[in-house]
Amino acid sequence: MARESGPTRAERQARTRELLVATARGLFLRDGYHATTLDRVAEAAGFSKGAVYSNFATKDELCQTVIDEVRAERIGAVVEAIGGEGSAADRLAVFDAWAERTIGDPGWTLLEAEFAIHAARRDPALRDRVAEGGRHWVRVLGGLLEEEARRRGLVLPLAPADLAEALLSLGVGLGLRRAVDPDLSPQALTDVVRLLIYGDAHRAD
Repeated sequence: MARESGPTRAERQARTRELLVATARGLFLRDGYHATTLDRVAEAAGFSKGAVYSNFATKDELCQTVIDEVRAERIGAVVEAIGGEGSAADRLAVFDAWAERTIGDPGWTLLEAEFAIHAARRDPALRDRVAEGGRHWVRVLGGLLEEEARRRGLVLPLAPADLAEALLSLGVGLGLRRAVDPDLSPQALTDVVRLLIYGDAHRAD
């Protein structure tokens, strides 16, 4: 009887990387960027520090990978909230629930802020990569707003990209405030979305 072959070297490497990212994600979100070291990630994941360096050249690269992963999940949730099926009221209810869960989440919000400050002060190339992450959010959100306006026959009060930039900036600011003041409601963001997209926006002729 032929023996079953085990995982390939590439599969083992991929699994190691997956475990390192998952472990680092938990530590970065719980303890922040500066308090999390590659030694701690390696120990918590059950690997040597060499295993970490064979997958990530620096702590910055590992943290950026974690942030990219979290952002992708958040963007997916926003796409579902704004671009899903149902009436405008249905979409706003989904968005409101997303905002309540997400805006001001201490782990994500404070990690994003800490890493952005670190990048802005220390490394122009890293700063540019962080900035590109924000620009990606604007492109995705702007595309969603443009599609929503087209689908519902609305004329937006601002260009989709400008409206996306304004909403993102409001969300980031509100998130930072809510991270330090959990009693603050994210309802203002939903109200602005309602006003700018469905309230002041009017039907196209």
